[in-house]
Amino acid sequence: MKLKLQTTFRSTPLMAALFLLSFAFPSIGADHKPLLEASPALLKLLSIAEVKPGEVGESLNLSARVELDQARVARIGASVTGRITEINAMLGQAVKKGERLALLNSTELGKAQSDYLKAASQVNLRRITVKRAERLLESGVIAEAEFQERQSVLTEADVDLRAASDQLRVMGMSEGDLKRLDKQRSIHSFSPVTASIDGVVIERNVAIGQVVQPADSLYTVADLSQLWLVAEIPEQQAHWARQGDKALAEVPALPGQEVSGKLIYVADMVDADTRTVTVRMALANPQRLFKPQMLATLKISKPGSQTLIVPSQAVVRENDRDFVFVETASARFELRPVRLGREEAQKRPLLEGLKAGEKIVVGGAFHLNNERLRSILE
Repeated sequence: MKLKLQTTFRSTPLMAALFLLSFAFPSIGADHKPLLEASPALLKLLSIAEVKPGEVGESLNLSARVELDQARVARIGASVTGRITEINAMLGQAVKKGERLALLNSTELGKAQSDYLKAASQVNLRRITVKRAERLLESGVIAEAEFQERQSVLTEADVDLRAASDQLRVMGMSEGDLKRLDKQRSIHSFSPVTASIDGVVIERNVAIGQVVQPADSLYTVADLSQLWLVAEIPEQQAHWARQGDKALAEVPALPGQEVSGKLIYVADMVDADTRTVTVRMALANPQRLFKPQMLATLKISKPGSQTLIVPSQAVVRENDRDFVFVETASARFELRPVRLGREEAQKRPLLEGLKAGEKIVVGGAFHLNNERLRSILE
C-alpha cells in the first residue's frame, strides 16, 4: 500500500501536494489555526495594515448601446409639393442651421405667390377708392352709407391678403421673401429645403427629378456632439436606478475611453415584451469618437454604508474559500478564514472573521502563501 501511494505521488505531484495539505491543515477555518513565521527577507515583501471601516459602494453592470440624442435630431422635408431640381447636401456632410440642402420647383408655390400679388393689388386699389370716397363724403357728394360700404370692401381685401401671406409662410417663405415679392412683383417658384439645426446629414432620401410632398422626410440631420447611452434594467432590479444616479460607461470598440456621468432618464413603465426598464445616460461626444449603435457597458453605482473592509489583494483563495493572513506577533502570521461580500473598487466588505484593529497582510500575501505551501511540502 505504501509503495502504491509513493508511485502515485511521483506521477502526479499536484495531487500529492493537495493530499499533504489536507493532512497538514485538516480543519482550516475551524479550531485549528495554522501559523507561519516569516523570514526577514520575506517580511520586506509584505505590507501590513489594520482592519478599518470604510465605504464600499454597490454597482450594477448592464449591457448598453450608443444612440442618437433624439432632442438633437431633425427630420427635414419640403414645405411645399414640387420637383427636386438641385441637391446641395450629401450623406455625412456637416451643415449649419438655415443652410440649403436641396432646391425644388413648385407650381403650387407659384400659384400661391400669384394669389398673394393679386390680393396685394386689390388692397392697394381699395385703399385708393376709400381715400377718394372720403374726400367725396367731406364734399357732400356721397352719403355716409356708400363710404362705409367702400371701407368694408377694403377690409375684405385686407383679409384676403393676410390669408395669402399666411399661406406663403406655411410654404416656407420668410418675411424677407415676402418683402422681396412685394418689391419685385415677380413670381419665384423655387423653394429651398433648409437645415433646421446644426449637425451632420445621417440620412438622405432624395434625388434630382423626384416629386416630393410636405409629408416626405428628405433628410435627417443629427447633432452628434451629444449622444445617449441606453440600457435595459430587468424589472426585478428596477429599484436600482434613479434619475441622477452616478454611472460609468465603457465602450469595447474604444479601449480606455471610460466616461462618467449621471442617469438623465429612467422609464416610468416596464416594457411589456422585454420586462425591462429603459435608462439613459448623457454621453458627451465633442470629438465624435462614439458612434451610434456602438455596444457598451453601463455601470450604475450607489454609495454604500460604513463597514469593515478588506483590500482584494489581501485575500487568499483556496478550496473555494477566502482567507487572509493575520499578524499575531512580530513576524508571525495566522491563516484565517473570512466571509466577504462582493468586490467593488478593489475592496470587499467584511462579513465575518476579523475585528477592527487587527493587522492583516495587504500586500505580498501571494509570497507569504507560497512560503506556506513550500513549508508544507517540505
